[in-house]
Amino acid sequence: MKRLIKFLLAFGPGIFAIGYTIGTGSVTSMIVAGNNFGMQLLWVLFFSCLFSGVLIYVSGNYYLLTGETALSAVKKHLPAGKVIAIAIIVAVGIGQWNSLIGILGITSNVIYEILVINFPSLKGYQYGLVLAIAICIIGIFYFLLIKGNYTIFEKVLALFVSMMGLSFVFTLFFVFPLPSEIIMGLVPTIPKVEGAGILIAAFVGTTMASATFLSRPLFIQGKGWTKNDLGTQKNDSILAAILIFTISGSIMAVASGSLHGSGKEISHVLDMSETLEPSVGKFAVSIFFAGTLSAGLSSIFPCLMIVPLMLGDYNTGQLDVKSRRFKITTGIASVLALSVPVFGFNPIQGQIFTQVFNVFALPLVVVSFLVLWNRKNAGLPAKRLITNIILVAAFAFSIIIMFNGLADIFG
Repeated sequence: MKRLIKFLLAFGPGIFAIGYTIGTGSVTSMIVAGNNFGMQLLWVLFFSCLFSGVLIYVSGNYYLLTGETALSAVKKHLPAGKVIAIAIIVAVGIGQWNSLIGILGITSNVIYEILVINFPSLKGYQYGLVLAIAICIIGIFYFLLIKGNYTIFEKVLALFVSMMGLSFVFTLFFVFPLPSEIIMGLVPTIPKVEGAGILIAAFVGTTMASATFLSRPLFIQGKGWTKNDLGTQKNDSILAAILIFTISGSIMAVASGSLHGSGKEISHVLDMSETLEPSVGKFAVSIFFAGTLSAGLSSIFPCLMIVPLMLGDYNTGQLDVKSRRFKITTGIASVLALSVPVFGFNPIQGQIFTQVFNVFALPLVVVSFLVLWNRKNAGLPAKRLITNIILVAAFAFSIIIMFNGLADIFG
C-alpha cells in the first residue's frame, strides 16, 4: 500500500481528477447501467474517458506554457470573457454541489447499512442515524479543509482512490463479462427504453466532469510543476484517464456479469451489494461497501473545494485554500450537502438526478478550452491538429448528450 500511494503521489494532480470523476455518482450510474443494459453503454464510458484525458492534458499544458489558469484566461482572452467565466462558475458550482448532496446521502446510508448488519436493533432509527452520520462525515472533512493544505488533501485522496480501485478491480477476477459483450459495448447505440437518456447524461456528467479540467491548472500550481514537467503532466493525464476507465469499467462489468438479465431493480443502497454477492458470497457487502465508501469520501474534498477554487481562479489566478472566502464557501457547501439526509430522499435516485446537472456546463467549458488552446502568439505547441480534432469531437459529443438528456427529462 505504501508503494502504491507513493506511485500515485508521483502523479499528484491526477488524483484530484479521479476524485472529481469517480464518486458514488459514478458508482451508482455504472451499476444501474450494468444492471439494466449490460455492457451496452461501454462506448459512452470510453469516449468520456478519452475526451476527459485530452481535456486534462490541454488544460494542464496550457497552464504550464502560458502561466494562466483556466477561468483567468477565459476572462482575459475570450469575447465576453467575464460573462462566460461567471456562467461557468455558476453552472459548474451548481452541478458539483448537487453531486456533493448525492455523495453524502449515499455515503451516510452505506455506513448506516453496515451498522444495521452488525446491530439489527438500529433498523428503526434510520433517519436519525443517517443524519448524524452525515453531520459527522461533513464535519470532519470541513475541519480538514480549513486546517489542511494541498499536500494533506493529496495524501488523503491517494489513500481513498487506492482503496476504491483495489475494491472494484479485485471483483473482476470473479465476475467478467464475455469478450463479445465488451466488443459490442464499444459500438455506439442508445437503448430504446424510458430513462436511458437521463442515465447516459448522468454517465457523462460524472465522467467528463467540467470541474476536473477547470481545477487542473490550480492543482498543478499547488504541486509546483513548471515547464520542465510537461512530460510528467502528460503522463499524469494519461494515467488519470486510464484509471478512470479501468475503475468505472470494472464496476459496470461486475454489475453486468452479476445482475444483468436477472430482473432485479436497484432502488436502495443495500441492493447494490448484490452486484458482488453471486461471485464472492459473504464478502460481497464488505468489498462493495469499502469501494463505495472510498469513492464517496474521495469525492467530498474536491466537491467542497470547487466553488472557492473557481472564485480564486477568476479573481487572482491562484490556488486559494486559506482565505476567509474559502472557509465560508466550503461551510455553505457543507450545510447544503446535508439535504438528502435531512429531507430523507432516496439516495440512489437522488444521486443519479444530481449527476445530470453536471452535463449542462460541459459544452461551454469544452469550447472555451478549444478557443484558448488555439490562441496565437501564446507560446502553445505548433502541432495541435490531433488535440483540436478530439476537442471538436468532445464538444459535439457533449452537445448530443446534453440534448438527449433534456429530451428524456421533458419528454
